[in-house]
Amino acid sequence: MEIQEATIENIPVIHKLAYDIWPVTYKNIISPSQLSYMLDLLYSSANLQKQMEEQGHRFIILYDYIYNSKLPVGFASFSKKSHGYPAYKLHKLYVLPNQQGKGSGRFLINYIISTITKEGGSVLELNVNRDNPAQYFYHKLGFTITKEEDIDIGHGYFMNDYVMEKVIGHGPWSMV
Repeated sequence: MEIQEATIENIPVIHKLAYDIWPVTYKNIISPSQLSYMLDLLYSSANLQKQMEEQGHRFIILYDYIYNSKLPVGFASFSKKSHGYPAYKLHKLYVLPNQQGKGSGRFLINYIISTITKEGGSVLELNVNRDNPAQYFYHKLGFTITKEEDIDIGHGYFMNDYVMEKVIGHGPWSMV
């Protein structure tokens, strides 16, 4: 497996991965209409560009060698939080369904933790839908639930999430 930092030129790859992953990941969690709305909202080319250029989201793409070809199999995005202690936010982490359970998600998380630790980060925070089995994956990696959050995303839809965090590094907020 190999990780590449994404640029504007990689938006079509991220867009395609999202449209391949989301319908499978969320089919039993949110309605088809909310799924379609959220994909359009979060993964249009214009919105991905805005996330990269204006909101400071750093995207990474995970590649794996399958049948002697280097293929994109997942992506993630993260950014430094603008306030409070030296915390970072994991905005997205998705791998193709046929890559789940093979260490791909852990590989992405480890890369992000290594990156933010070098930058002085002590906490990685994320939101996960309360009905998403991915919460158990995060729990195995040392994330703990800190609160519940219901986020109005428009058109009568809400994201009903757990906020989870993992304390990392040896900063003043780390648990040694």
